[in-house]
Amino acid sequence: MMTPTVDAAHSMRHAMVASQLRTNSVSDVRVVEAMARLPREQFVPEEHRGIAYRDTLLPLNGGRRQNSPLATGRLLTEAQIRSTDHVLLIGAAGGYSAAVLAEMAASVVALEEDSSLLAIARAALPDAGNVTLVEGPLAQGWAKAGPYDVILIDGAVGHIPDALIAQLKDGGRIATGIEDRGITRLATGRKTGGGFGLNEFADIECAVLPGFAKPRTFQF
Repeated sequence: MMTPTVDAAHSMRHAMVASQLRTNSVSDVRVVEAMARLPREQFVPEEHRGIAYRDTLLPLNGGRRQNSPLATGRLLTEAQIRSTDHVLLIGAAGGYSAAVLAEMAASVVALEEDSSLLAIARAALPDAGNVTLVEGPLAQGWAKAGPYDVILIDGAVGHIPDALIAQLKDGGRIATGIEDRGITRLATGRKTGGGFGLNEFADIECAVLPGFAKPRTFQF
C-alpha cells in the first residue's frame, strides 16, 4: 500500500473528522483538533500508510492491530483529559494516541511491549517533549512514573489487573476497551476510596491487546 501524498493525506484526515468523529460523539474539541492536525499515516508501518484513515482496525506488526480513529477518539473524549493531567497510555503502538494526548495533558507515559512498534513511535515523536516512551509488558503498567490521573488503554482487554488500578491516584480515571467472549465495548471507570468500577458506554470494535486475558475462575 503506497504512502499517500501530503494532499491526499490531508483530504483523508478531513474526511475522517467529518464522517467518523463529528458524527459519532467525539465531542471534545481538543481531541477533534488534534486528530485533524496530526498525520496519522506517520505513526503506522509504512506498508499500511495508505489505509491509515479508514474506519477499521489497522494491521500492525506481529499480529497486533490498532484501534480505529473512532474508537480512539471516543476513548480520548470520555477520558476527559485535563491540561494538568499525568497520563499513562497502555498500548502506545506507533505513538499516534500519545501524540494526541501530548496536546491535551501535562505529561504522558506511553507504554508499548513491541519493540518494532516502539521504534516507529520514537521516529514519529522526536519533538513531543512531554511524552516518555517506555517498553515493557502492557498488563504491568509503569509504576515507577505513577501515580497517574488517567490511564488510557487504547485497545480492548479481558480484565484490568489490580496492578494497573494501583497506579491510579484516588479519583483517577481509566478509559478502555473491554473484551468479553469476542465482543468489544468501550468503558470508563474512576478509582474512589480504594474501590473501582467500570461503566460501558459504547459497543465499538476494538483491537484486543495481548496479556490481559481474564483469569479463569475455579469450578467444582
